[in-house]
Amino acid sequence: MIASINGTVIESRLLQVVIEAGGVGYEVNVPITTSEKLPGPGNKAKLFTYAVYRDDAQSLYGFIHREDREFFKLLVEKVSGVGPKMALTLFSKLSTNMLQAAIVSGDAKLLSQCPGIGKKTAERLIIELRDKVNAGFGTAPSSPAIANENIAAETSAGASKFQDAIAALSALGYRIAEADKAVNRAIAKLGPSASVEEIIKTALNP
Repeated sequence: MIASINGTVIESRLLQVVIEAGGVGYEVNVPITTSEKLPGPGNKAKLFTYAVYRDDAQSLYGFIHREDREFFKLLVEKVSGVGPKMALTLFSKLSTNMLQAAIVSGDAKLLSQCPGIGKKTAERLIIELRDKVNAGFGTAPSSPAIANENIAAETSAGASKFQDAIAALSALGYRIAEADKAVNRAIAKLGPSASVEEIIKTALNP
């Protein structure tokens, strides 16, 4: 299993990048949310990867952050009917934070805005992943009952703040994808404990 690639960007396209590492050029499929963060050809880059091996093809999918790779893996391996290409579409439209927030809050309407994701698929994503997202992807805490309750509460609160900030920016005329990026930047800058008001202010004035 190829878990990550660290090398030089040789080619960079919207949904695909070629990174040379150890004299080998690796063709990696990436979502738009990753490709827009990658440096241009000739620069160093590291991607956390997920490999798919089939009889007729071998494919690599790459992400800037390990957490994105892990959530992509969760989508592909745990949700029936969702393959790598559909998962890549979800990641190209929405950030990991926004996907998780939509799943926790049961926002099938937002999920179904992604190309190729119908209402039934969106509802299946929510049903099959809500508990896993609330539980931190099924990691095992030291005190399961209490820790899982705390994780669920924190996840729900974070999702609520995230969606409130997105809704506020959307009301101001931002497109969903633009609002998503702005809110993610604000949270990265302020930290997860920031209030909705602080997140909105920072998103409007980066």
